[in-house]
Amino acid sequence: MIRSREPGALPLLGKRILLRPLVVEDWNQWTEVRATNDAWLTRWEPQRLSGQPDVVRSRSAFGSRCAARQRERELGTGYGFGVFHDGSLIGEMNVSSIQRGPFQNAYVGYWIDQRAAGQGFTPEALVVAMRFSFEDIKLHRLQISIIPRNRASRRVVEKLGIRLEGMAERYLEINGEWEDHLRYAITSEEWQTRRDELATAWL
Repeated sequence: MIRSREPGALPLLGKRILLRPLVVEDWNQWTEVRATNDAWLTRWEPQRLSGQPDVVRSRSAFGSRCAARQRERELGTGYGFGVFHDGSLIGEMNVSSIQRGPFQNAYVGYWIDQRAAGQGFTPEALVVAMRFSFEDIKLHRLQISIIPRNRASRRVVEKLGIRLEGMAERYLEINGEWEDHLRYAITSEEWQTRRDELATAWL
């Protein structure tokens, strides 16, 4: 069963991982993980714009990123979390571009340190993020978009049985190219049906 907690309380807990907002003091861990995983991660991410500060190499740029995420939390437009295991940063799980009104939708993105990949940490973090999204901030729908050849990322949603809705052609700019994406989604109705199953397995 889902363990009880104060709605909206941070950090968010799974069985083995903790999700909390990143702060400037996390920069040493951040820069080590991101630099070590540069080739593993950047091929799946938007290209950094020319002249844009590099948050991997600049503590002040990382601090600005943390401050921007804090403003998003205050406005209710996004919730960015570092994923921690045994006190170490192993990735991120982000609920972003929250739209209210008749949509009540957000987009989920994630990455993980290659050294921690394949151990079930990302599916666990995603279930924690889904619980937060549907039960704490009362969204109706979450969407996850994945490049078809990104098998590691696809395994996360496949492990959880998240519904595939179809292909979006040339959907996002990734590493300088407009890439097709598979679009996965889950609604609050699906979460209510599956919450105990997912909580037993991952929370």
